[in-house]
Amino acid sequence: MTPTDALTRLGGVAAFGEVRRLTSRRRLRSAVTKGQVVRVSPGVYALPGCDEARLAAGSLGGVVSHLSAAQHWDWKLKLPPERPAVTVPRRRSGLKADGIEVHWADLSPQQVHCGVTTKVQTVIDCARVYPFDVALAVADSALRDGVRREDLLAAAKASPRTGRAKALRVVKAADRLAANPFESVLRAIALDVPGLCVVPQQRVGHIGCVDLFDHRLGLVIEAESYQWHSSRTALARDVRRYTWCVRLGYTVVRFTWEEVMFRPDYVRAVLLDLVALGPRARAVRRPTA
Repeated sequence: MTPTDALTRLGGVAAFGEVRRLTSRRRLRSAVTKGQVVRVSPGVYALPGCDEARLAAGSLGGVVSHLSAAQHWDWKLKLPPERPAVTVPRRRSGLKADGIEVHWADLSPQQVHCGVTTKVQTVIDCARVYPFDVALAVADSALRDGVRREDLLAAAKASPRTGRAKALRVVKAADRLAANPFESVLRAIALDVPGLCVVPQQRVGHIGCVDLFDHRLGLVIEAESYQWHSSRTALARDVRRYTWCVRLGYTVVRFTWEEVMFRPDYVRAVLLDLVALGPRARAVRRPTA
């Protein structure tokens, strides 16, 4: 087997011993000379152009994990990670980890696949470490990708005590119906507002699905993206849609991406005010034509 084929099978980055089991020392040396393989650190080799997280994991003798692993699985995140995230064994020390987000854990072979934490392990790692909104976006994406909630619940219950309660909360709140991280983060804020009980992508009468809906309060919460209002037709459709919500007696509140991502306190304050108003006395009916 060629060194490039060996490294491809090993996930792009591997220690010399791992590569040597699949190819010869002479072939590896030749591949390095020709630029087909890169020596990233003593005893660690990688394919040219290998992603930053894999290179970081290889240099530290760890595995790609947390938000970097979520990116590997092509999941949608609240925001891209600022640094590659790597998990190394607990006893590993003396690491040169500048610019790398390092976590320590003794992972089993069942928790790692080709140098990256498995999908289930990735969700649990993120849920235990990151803020609720960041972790919820990851968990929602995982469910959309086909990860089973029962597997996540079992892994959360079996996770280390530190962060276990956070992991269970994220898994229980996760919902595959959330369309994107924008909605996931908005729902995370709403779930922290006392007296508010929202569900994502709920069908409201003949209007269609709304992003978040509180049945008791009759409150419609929408995550407004510019991409859906980039034409006059789209704008007219949404104006008519919101007008119908009001005609049916619902309260409609709309938030922009910038408000949700960077001004969560403002979003929460608005929702607190609306909860304080209580259920509106309304008769839900079909308006006259």
